[in-house]
Amino acid sequence: MNLEAGQTLGEFIIENQKDFKYSSGELSRLISSIKLATKVVNHKVNQAGLVDILGKFGSENIQGEEQQKLDVFANEAFIKTLSQREVVCGIASEENDDFIQITNTVNSHLSKYVVLIDPLDGSSNIDVNVSVGTIFSIYRRVTPEGTPVQIEDFLQKGNQQVAAGYVIYGSSTMLIYTTGNGVNGFTLNPSIGTFYLSHPNMRIPEDGNIYSINEGNYAHFPQGVKDYLKYCQKVEEDRPYTSRYIGSLCADFHRNMLKGGIYIYPSGSKSPNGKLRLLYECNPMAYIAEQAGGKATDGFQRIMDIQPTELHQRVPFFCGSKNMVEKAEELMANS
Repeated sequence: MNLEAGQTLGEFIIENQKDFKYSSGELSRLISSIKLATKVVNHKVNQAGLVDILGKFGSENIQGEEQQKLDVFANEAFIKTLSQREVVCGIASEENDDFIQITNTVNSHLSKYVVLIDPLDGSSNIDVNVSVGTIFSIYRRVTPEGTPVQIEDFLQKGNQQVAAGYVIYGSSTMLIYTTGNGVNGFTLNPSIGTFYLSHPNMRIPEDGNIYSINEGNYAHFPQGVKDYLKYCQKVEEDRPYTSRYIGSLCADFHRNMLKGGIYIYPSGSKSPNGKLRLLYECNPMAYIAEQAGGKATDGFQRIMDIQPTELHQRVPFFCGSKNMVEKAEELMANS
């Protein structure tokens, strides 16, 4: 893989598409489409407070969560950009009840790829100027090319992903993604609207000292998670660990990826199946984590080996530094 700090994202995509086993140029155009939509959303995020984009939209999404205005804007921006470029045959979004068949172009059904997306992760944080993000996952369709996309094209195991990534809109805007050949991060230069390679070959430290979990739900956690938190807080030579929880998956994951740590959103009496969505959040983040040397499980099994049964399926999520995740799994098993 050609890694040269300072490369633009466009140059990087073109120069490294040969490393992708299905290389046909179509995936490169798809990544470029996501890049464009990202810049549109970034522009609107940066206008928050100056234009009428803050606050609640007034409706709920399929999970019964009240939508923010930026949720709706980001969702429409990504769907519009992806559906107009003849690069995908279907899109599934966390904000939509069902998947979308792309039929607005002559060659829509001939496209090989489907995209699953969380358009604006952590959007409630916008009102208080905290980092938010976008998460995306790309698969090759399993139904015959030239036919309308079907539900089975989306209900694939995470180990079938061909690409995944996330964007973090923070003090700087970064796009991080993988196509199965490592993880690379690109930072947006806002003055000229171009992403540059700033974090080549990103790796998650095998050990860390940060744990990210909403400890306000402690009473509802399974015993194994409570035991792990006690382990993190115990005074030892390398402990206690530091607790850091932003409440925006992209931001928490990104910090732990750079510094070493574990992110946990477990099951509990309030969320029996966990809260995060397997297809829109857990699978893409798991793919990135594994490509960077980390690990992602539901506390007992590999996230990317779980067979999805519905578009908005939720699962518990343990993700980050390999040794920290394995210790959490050990305590979950013991409990």
